[in-house]
Amino acid sequence: MGLVTIMLLAVDIGNTQTVVGVYQGSDLACMWRLATNPTTTADEVRVMLLPLFESAGLSPSQVGRAALASVVPQLTDAWRRAIRDASGAEALVCSAASAGGLFEADYPHPDEIGADRVADAVAAKARYGAPVVVVDFGTATNIEVIDAQGRFVGGIIAPGLQTSAQTLFSRGAQLPAISLTAPEHPIGVSTVTAMQSGIVLGEVDRVDGLVRRIFAQLGYEGTVVATGGLAPLIAPHSQVIDSVDGELTLEGLRLIAEAAGL
Repeated sequence: MGLVTIMLLAVDIGNTQTVVGVYQGSDLACMWRLATNPTTTADEVRVMLLPLFESAGLSPSQVGRAALASVVPQLTDAWRRAIRDASGAEALVCSAASAGGLFEADYPHPDEIGADRVADAVAAKARYGAPVVVVDFGTATNIEVIDAQGRFVGGIIAPGLQTSAQTLFSRGAQLPAISLTAPEHPIGVSTVTAMQSGIVLGEVDRVDGLVRRIFAQLGYEGTVVATGGLAPLIAPHSQVIDSVDGELTLEGLRLIAEAAGL
């Protein structure tokens, strides 16, 4: 890529995937999705990062700042140590507290809000204004609600699409593991298409129904943004999702790090 200075390394550690992004200023220069292994050590993280940087023509020594969001506590310190050893940068750990004034919450216990939910809310408000609803399709399907005043007021956490599918595969002795694609019609004409309808279209209608309930409670509607690895699968079939933004969590980390003066 020929970059001289890398301003920020942003890392979103999820239960299933870890997303790593490198920012040059406000521009996302490169991004990688990795499988999350909760037993990975700091040395293994550092060894894993080196070929990724090399493939992009970069070096970890170019990293001057770092921020991470983690929902896997045992990996938080491993990644912080790996980033420190590889680049010398101290990583800011995202939370409601570290987000400061970027994250206003009308919520009883803000410290309970997951780091990914905080980062998503910060980026969604900055990019799309308020009110805005974020639907994050990951191991869990998280829905975050930012009201017309720009405050995080809560959300919904449900089993993710793949989590639900794997439970069905494991519990149904005669049900095959299938590819997660939307069928052409809702009425399945085979076991596979019937399962695809129930799993994929069922997720679409669950999200649409929950978002409509959110709007009814708020008394007004807002922009709905989808993110997460499965967002491109669900969004085209949804009646409420307005945009797909696969960089939302990383962008939230960038904004939080910037506001913290990193």
